[in-house]
Amino acid sequence: MIKFSLKCAKDHRFDSWFSSNADYDRLQARGLVSCAVCGGDSVEKAIMAPRVTAKNNKNPLSAPASPAEQAVRELRAKIEKSADDVGDNFAVEARKMHEGEVPERSIIGQAKPEEAKALIEDGVPVMPLPWSNRRTN
Repeated sequence: MIKFSLKCAKDHRFDSWFSSNADYDRLQARGLVSCAVCGGDSVEKAIMAPRVTAKNNKNPLSAPASPAEQAVRELRAKIEKSADDVGDNFAVEARKMHEGEVPERSIIGQAKPEEAKALIEDGVPVMPLPWSNRRTN
């Protein structure tokens, strides 16, 4: 995999991963590379410095890419440390707390879109978190 810094005709700058330089060239020639900000298809590689890591740095991809990513990591760690993970029972547990059936506490978990919508419509204070538990490669 190779990460390219790209920019569009409107000077939006963003990064994207490709299998290889040839893969980027092939996708670009077919008009399949577009700006991540405005969707424009006039995209080219921006000037970029090579990424050099020390030999003792075993996992450079685990380092935060930006201050915002670092802030999200810290927020996630704080929430996961202080909240009970109720998994797929999130909607049921949130509703029980809202109705006074169980003591209030901080919880995290998963809810189907229709369950989340029903909670919000019923005035249950919930919010989506800016990360996913899905594992992707």
